[in-house]
Amino acid sequence: MFAQPCSLNGVEMRKRQQPHIEGPSEPPGAPRPSTCCLCWCGCCKCLWNQDRVEHAERQTCTKMDSIEATEEQRPSLEEVLSWSRSFEKMMHSPEGREVFREFLRSEYSEENLMFWLACEDLKKETNPTAIEEKSRIIYEDYVSILSPKEVSLDSRVREGINQSLEEPSSHMYEEAQLQIYTLMHRDSFPRFLNSSLYRDLVERKRSTCLET
Repeated sequence: MFAQPCSLNGVEMRKRQQPHIEGPSEPPGAPRPSTCCLCWCGCCKCLWNQDRVEHAERQTCTKMDSIEATEEQRPSLEEVLSWSRSFEKMMHSPEGREVFREFLRSEYSEENLMFWLACEDLKKETNPTAIEEKSRIIYEDYVSILSPKEVSLDSRVREGINQSLEEPSSHMYEEAQLQIYTLMHRDSFPRFLNSSLYRDLVERKRSTCLET
């Protein structure tokens, strides 16, 4: 007779039936071990990720502060004050023209400055086709009696413009431009310097200088 295999006792049977556990389980809420120095998971708890975000925010804030400071300083107090001494200097300053244009708009005479700027643009043109097109637009917008933006020109200057339309040139509005320039200088500019718009601008610039 063959010998019967030995039967396993109860203790050994229970050991074999128990599931295999490699190590102790992590308690809920425990911090995850760091995976790598660059944190591929991008989790918000990673110290490297937090430093990267904070650094980007600091750079953005510094850049915005720099832009705001530059905008506050432009134009400077000295430049704004220089406009009161020279109409020509104000007219050649982009910031000066913008402030003056706002004042003219309040007096319903903005077309004078717009006409002057259009003539300046025409004088820089060299292409014959563009000269013809721009000269026609200037006439329709600022010279024609049918235009709501018509500027005030005497009859002699108007007659000269009408004759020049047959053969337009980049300087065909030069006399008319000078007439409007003189009008703005003698009529509008003194009121601009006495306006609250200009005086408030000077005070704001002075306050900024005192704060800095």
